[in-house]
Amino acid sequence: MDIIKILQEELSISRNQVEETIRLIDEGNTIPFIARYRKEVTGSLNDEVLRNLDERLRYLRNLEERKEQVLSSIREQEKLTPELEKKIMEAQTLVAVEDLYRPYKQKRRTRATIAKEKGLEPLADLIILQMTKTPLLESASDYVSEEKGVATAQEAIDGAKDILAERISDQAEYRTYIRNATMNQGSLLSAAKDEEAESVYEMYYNYEEPLKKAAGHRILAINRGEKEKVLTVKVAAPEEVILRFLEKQVIIRDNPVTSPILKEVVKDSYDRLIAPAIEREIRSELTETAENGAIRVFGKNLEQLLMQPPIVGRVVLGWDPAFRTGCKLAVVDETGKVLDTVVIYPTAPQNKVEEAKTVLKKLIKKYGISLISVGNGTASRESEAIIVELLKEIPEPVQYIIVNEAGASVYSASKLATEEFPNFDVGQRSAASIARRLQDPLAELVKIDPKSIGVGQYQHDMNQKHLSEALQGVVEDSVNKVGVDLNTASASLLEYISGISKPIAKNIVVYREENGAFESRSQLLKVAKLGPKAFEQCAGFMRIQGGKNPLDLTSVHPESYDAAKKLLKKLGYEAKELMNGGLNGISKKIHNYKELAEELEIGEITLRDIVKELEKPARDPRDEMPKPILRTDVMEMKDLQPGMVLKGTVRNVIDFGAFVDIGVHQDGLVHISQISDKFIKHPLEAVSVGDIVEVKVISVDVPKKRIALTMKF
Repeated sequence: MDIIKILQEELSISRNQVEETIRLIDEGNTIPFIARYRKEVTGSLNDEVLRNLDERLRYLRNLEERKEQVLSSIREQEKLTPELEKKIMEAQTLVAVEDLYRPYKQKRRTRATIAKEKGLEPLADLIILQMTKTPLLESASDYVSEEKGVATAQEAIDGAKDILAERISDQAEYRTYIRNATMNQGSLLSAAKDEEAESVYEMYYNYEEPLKKAAGHRILAINRGEKEKVLTVKVAAPEEVILRFLEKQVIIRDNPVTSPILKEVVKDSYDRLIAPAIEREIRSELTETAENGAIRVFGKNLEQLLMQPPIVGRVVLGWDPAFRTGCKLAVVDETGKVLDTVVIYPTAPQNKVEEAKTVLKKLIKKYGISLISVGNGTASRESEAIIVELLKEIPEPVQYIIVNEAGASVYSASKLATEEFPNFDVGQRSAASIARRLQDPLAELVKIDPKSIGVGQYQHDMNQKHLSEALQGVVEDSVNKVGVDLNTASASLLEYISGISKPIAKNIVVYREENGAFESRSQLLKVAKLGPKAFEQCAGFMRIQGGKNPLDLTSVHPESYDAAKKLLKKLGYEAKELMNGGLNGISKKIHNYKELAEELEIGEITLRDIVKELEKPARDPRDEMPKPILRTDVMEMKDLQPGMVLKGTVRNVIDFGAFVDIGVHQDGLVHISQISDKFIKHPLEAVSVGDIVEVKVISVDVPKKRIALTMKF
């Protein structure tokens, strides 16, 4: 199997791109490093393609390894034929390899193995040859043996049938045909265990859908209903078609003695041995495909959430709403430092509204608060009403925003939060996190397990290892796209930087605390356990403000410093000029990138990246994302009327639509059919988490808390 050719065709890239990328991966380079600093070698493959390549490479290498194990096992049994070896070597999936290996696999004791032990294999051979004219009961009487435990001729026939049923079920070609026929012509059926019981799965109480059309989100919903013992689920296969196929393959002569028996054998083999296994395989395959799709959507949503633009230069009041225990507040300065914390009780049962307003007015005046970040949990609506009242009473221009607090409680109770805020209680930590996730969403959200951030669908039902790996990759790519300030980044943020492990991230923070701020990237080599390879992988993503070398402020990699300095000299600039916000217009002085790249002995793509970075050092890709909507007034669900046009923020994208926050504490659903005038297969083709969109209200169901929206108007 030519792994490189397969990857080339699957990813639609050149053979050289595949070969070079595999070489870089095998040398221990990370995906963010390859994507950013080895564009010349890979032909500018982006991180998404590189991650797909890496994942498929691991699968195909596992497949090759499994083939070797299977061939070795069959060879040891002295049953390996050139034809079988060729089939195994050409197999494209693990399922195909296991099908071919099935007849040679060490089996637990089956009805067939027991029949073989009783010496009934020759009788099975006689039946399958389909040549005998002698009645079978007569032939079978030769196999009656008290010693071997065969009491009657009929028992001997039954044992021979068991042997033949297993032989049929072990045929790889038959299983491949049956699997394909079931997938193409079969249906997925679900029914309620109790039709009278109310549940969220009512649409699946009497449900049927062709397997080949089954949508991922429906597969995951049905699986969950089955797991919760609400639904029974089965695969309905085209049984008649399959049995006719098997009979045609097995019954090669019209023999009145053997044909009726072989028909029974075929049915038994399919019903007892093949169908249950194929059903398990198909459901497993459907689930895996559905999970992969859901993980991709979760990853895209998470990326958009992490890449939301930071709100800089504002003192923010973080507000963790609650009823009985009071609302926890944390004042956070422009750098994320907590200046003050307090608890107020404006909500039920205390209802100390005026007292709470007095505290808030003092805080706003004392710290120059210009923005309030309110968590969207319990008592959020009541808190918002009080904030709006307050804003009308004060002269200061203060705005507020409702922040998705998913994961804030997980973080605030974590070991990390305890280390960060040892003197705070859980509520104070949560309020600080709610404020900070508005100031710098990326830096704050990396402290939370990505699965707890709440932008997925059915995430708890998925393969958790696969989900974690995929989401960790998304966080890693996002952090490296933005880069970090080496002198202010937390260990939580640093550990996502290319080449940096958790222990090294902690060592960087310890080094900083013991030796003061880093003055140059090269100082990283003095950090414990951070060797030359880790330095090569991480250096370009670390930024130093006001360091000894102005290039340390940029994403130019230290390996390209000489070329960057030569470039600056040639164009008449000095590196220190970078400190004034970049060398705007430098690109206009370059007329032939190809010639200049050759002169500087670097690649043309690298040169273009260096020039871009010198023009705008440490540019933040998040600046190009839509800014969040800041509010000063409140609207409630009962205020909504069909036909109203509103601005909202996309909070979550799922297979069948997008949820949009329009400021009424209940996200509205824009169904996929209402997103775009042109046909789209998935909502992600048109919208992303964090997008600011205009929507029109279609309908409002207050009791059920459902809002239907459209983007087509």
